[in-house]
Amino acid sequence: MTIHCKTSSLLAALLLAGGASTAFAQEAIRPEQAVRFVGKSGMVCGKVEKTRYAENTEGQPTFLYMGGAFPRHTFSARIPNEQRDRFRPSPEELEGRDVCVVGTIQRDASRAEIAVSSPSDIKLATIK
Repeated sequence: MTIHCKTSSLLAALLLAGGASTAFAQEAIRPEQAVRFVGKSGMVCGKVEKTRYAENTEGQPTFLYMGGAFPRHTFSARIPNEQRDRFRPSPEELEGRDVCVVGTIQRDASRAEIAVSSPSDIKLATIK
């Protein structure tokens, strides 16, 4: 899988950022393979199939579902409610777009998930 980030200064910024550079030095992980990397830092790249603002869920997170649409997705990025307003484009505008999500891969039921801590953890990408 070839990944091109649309932000040209992204790689340089991540290399200077320390922790996030490790994830970008690794191979991109496909959403359906992310569960194999639970407990490790990584970069999961794929198309956002569906977004959902879970207003009635504790913490009111927004989910970006990849590797299939909810409930058959293989990976999700969980954005905390307090971060929603900081995203440009908004989480809902990411639906149908290719992105890379950087962070520690966790298990959520039988799926993989990254808890997003800031908008810099998600970048638009071109996946070939």
